[in-house]
Amino acid sequence: MSTTLRNLNEKYLTEVRVLSAPAKRNLYLTAAVLGGVGVLAFAVILRGVLLNDAPTTIDAPIQAWLNGGRTDVLTGIMIGLAIAFGPVALPLIILVVVVVWGIVAKHVWRPLLLAAGTLTGVILAQIITRAVGRDRPPTDLMLFGTDTTFSFPSGHVLGACNFLLLLTYLVFSRRRNPRARAAVFVLVGLLIVAAAVSRVYLGYHWATDALASVSLSLIILGAVIALDTHHTVRVSEAPSR
Repeated sequence: MSTTLRNLNEKYLTEVRVLSAPAKRNLYLTAAVLGGVGVLAFAVILRGVLLNDAPTTIDAPIQAWLNGGRTDVLTGIMIGLAIAFGPVALPLIILVVVVVWGIVAKHVWRPLLLAAGTLTGVILAQIITRAVGRDRPPTDLMLFGTDTTFSFPSGHVLGACNFLLLLTYLVFSRRRNPRARAAVFVLVGLLIVAAAVSRVYLGYHWATDALASVSLSLIILGAVIALDTHHTVRVSEAPSR
């Protein structure tokens, strides 16, 4: 890269971070672990779906248990979550976040990564859903209108996971307050669980559809961490003696 391009990159695109060599290795290790866990979990779930074997044996019991706990109040909450993480509201939220962040940020690298990661999830969901062709639960279980499209994986859950996990990483990887990071990741985990449970509770997905979406999101998160580390992290020079 020429000096001019490098200067333009560091002025407008990439916010360079200076870390120690062990810290950079730990980021790559985190990315590899997340991606590896995601690949393994998705492969196991996909095999179960294609062969109608374990772990899909959990689907019917979980569906029945959630159906038995339905109440008007809980159903209203779950419908609210479905709307918030749905195909209309969530893309608008992501678009607003990306555009506003890109305008106010000194560098546009992180908003671009957020947009690319969430778009990757949409593309993967469309391809896998059509390739697998899994049927949804019976329509008489659906509480918010009828949906006869394919079920695996859950686009709602994948979209929610990608947005929440990527945004949290891209923001808090630059913060040095471990308590704040821990608190936010706990909150994000609870929101992801709520999004996943809502899709099963409302009768639109099996539990393994939601788990597969979380697995795919871990793969995307791992890839984003690795790419972000490669592109932005510079190793600090050891002090001379």
